[in-house]
Parts: sequence; structure tokens; C-alpha cells
Amino acid sequence: MTIQVGERIPDMTLIKATADGPQPIETGEFFGGRKVALFSVPGAFTPTCSARHLPGFVDKANELKAKGVDEIACTAVNDAFVLQAWAKSAGAEGKVTMLADGNGDFARALGLTMDGSKFGMGQRGSRWSAIVDDGVVSELNVEEPGAFSVSSAEFLLNQL
Repeated sequence: MTIQVGERIPDMTLIKATADGPQPIETGEFFGGRKVALFSVPGAFTPTCSARHLPGFVDKANELKAKGVDEIACTAVNDAFVLQAWAKSAGAEGKVTMLADGNGDFARALGLTMDGSKFGMGQRGSRWSAIVDDGVVSELNVEEPGAFSVSSAEFLLNQL
């Protein structure tokens, strides 16, 4: 079942690449007590994700923060090293926190998965965006397969 507006993000561990190596990030701590703009992409370095989705959040980071967002985070079914390299190549460092869901456990717990097998990608997280306020989903925008509109930074910005 897909997570719904008004529900709490499940307590799980995601991974963030740091200068000291991969570090576990507990979702309860990460989302607790603040407002986070969270978005999910099917995969780092994939066409729409790299050309439009992540760049939109990088470009709109200051505007999102001006509307009360404390942090912008991206999750994907990729490892922390891939997400770190993607953030660096996209100029997202310091603007978007990359949270690796390497095994897809977070995507499955949220009920927001897609099957990318026909593209050689296996099970992935679907494309979506959300506002998570003190651990609770207050806005959720899930894309139809192959679409990119309601999960964009611009769309999320208009919801704040």
C-alpha cells in the first residue's frame, strides 16, 4: 500500500556518502522536527532524472528554503557512492542531500516502486516528490509511469 498524506515516514535506515565514508541516516531523526522537500528518482544519471528532475531542485533550492523548507533530499535505489558522484556532477552538493536506498527497502516500505526490468534496471523507486513535516507526509505527488510534471521542484514549490 502506498504511503498517504497524513502518514508518518517509516523508521528505516538510509545511507549518505560523507568524507568519512558511507554513514547511516535514521529516517526518524532525519525528518523529525523540520520540514523536508523529498523527491525520488528511478536512478542517478538516467535521462529525465539528470536533465530535469535533480537540476530543478538545485535551481529552486533557495526558493524552497525561503518558503520554509529546512532541507531538500533526494532518494534513489542506488548506492551512496553513485549518488555522491551524481550530486557532484550535477552541482547539487550543499543544496540537495542524497539518501541512498541501495536495496530498495525504503521505496518498498512507502509502496512507491516501479519495475524497470525492461530497461535493465530491475526494481526501483518510482518518481515522486513530497513535503515531509516533522516526519509526516503533508504533500505527496506521484508521477504516472514515464511522466515528469507533478514531482518537479516547481510543482512542489507551488504547494508551499
